[in-house]
Amino acid sequence: MSKPRILLTRTLTPRAHSRIVNDSRISLVHWSEPGAIPPEKFREMIKGVDGAIVLLTEKINADVLQAAGPQLKVISTVSVGYDHISVPDVKRLRPDLKIGITPDVLTDATAELTVGLLLATARRFKESLDIAKSGKWGDWNPQFLMGTQISGKSIGFFGFGRIGQAVAHRLKGFSPSRMTYFSPSPKPDAEKSLGAFRESSIEQFLGASDIVIVTCKLTGETRGIFNAKSFGLMRPGSIFINTARGGIVNHMDLFRALESGPLGSAGLDVTDPEPFPADHPLLTRPNCLILPHIGSATLETREAMADLAVSNCLAGVFGEELPAPVHF
Repeated sequence: MSKPRILLTRTLTPRAHSRIVNDSRISLVHWSEPGAIPPEKFREMIKGVDGAIVLLTEKINADVLQAAGPQLKVISTVSVGYDHISVPDVKRLRPDLKIGITPDVLTDATAELTVGLLLATARRFKESLDIAKSGKWGDWNPQFLMGTQISGKSIGFFGFGRIGQAVAHRLKGFSPSRMTYFSPSPKPDAEKSLGAFRESSIEQFLGASDIVIVTCKLTGETRGIFNAKSFGLMRPGSIFINTARGGIVNHMDLFRALESGPLGSAGLDVTDPEPFPADHPLLTRPNCLILPHIGSATLETREAMADLAVSNCLAGVFGEELPAPVHF
């Protein structure tokens, strides 16, 4: 019997990469060039494999599924989100296909990054660094680069799953006036442990929050939900943070809300598209701090994500239960 063939679309972190490369039970097909695999090359290399380990850059759609062939058993993505995988196409063409993700292992790293991004945005790190590097520091002035503090503020979480709750746990120590969340389902345990409560409408949620932190999934319902209308409901001078998915936000509407109000500042770790165009107007705003999607970028987390992705793929090709499957 021939060995299962696995496509690896990127070089993984050292431990996980060594594990998959040296597994004698499988035959590895590896895209080892720097950068993302081109779509046409991806369709070519996935043909005939039994499993694939992919990243967010690889779009799994009808063309890819048809190119892969019926022997494909599992797609394992090195991410907790799977909006790059067309669920309707999978359901229609390959309802038996297993999809593996990497939840839980990136919660702490992403929560830490979210807190850091909030602090950097509220305290105007971007402008401060630019001034420090430009030599335009000048004499001390009581109104120089005044930001806003977290204590005493109303913090709202749009989405309150693992990451949202982990952020709330960390921010509780900053003594906010209150913490609220907007979510399709209530989270009674989190409400009790964190002292948060659920707003019944997005209008109430946005109007009651000094700081809005987005940690929800990207779905058909949440795509583009932060637009001119929703930004217009937010408090004057409010802070907007997104560490979820870029597609949740209309970035031109965000630019206008930062330029003309009501928003005071914004911090983004995710954009749409990624990489973000270098000429996008948002990059000219001094009150908008944009990071290149580094929420999970710690050695510990990326190693754990890659290791779980390898485990998902190996389980799938050998007909075992995936450690972290997606349930459609």
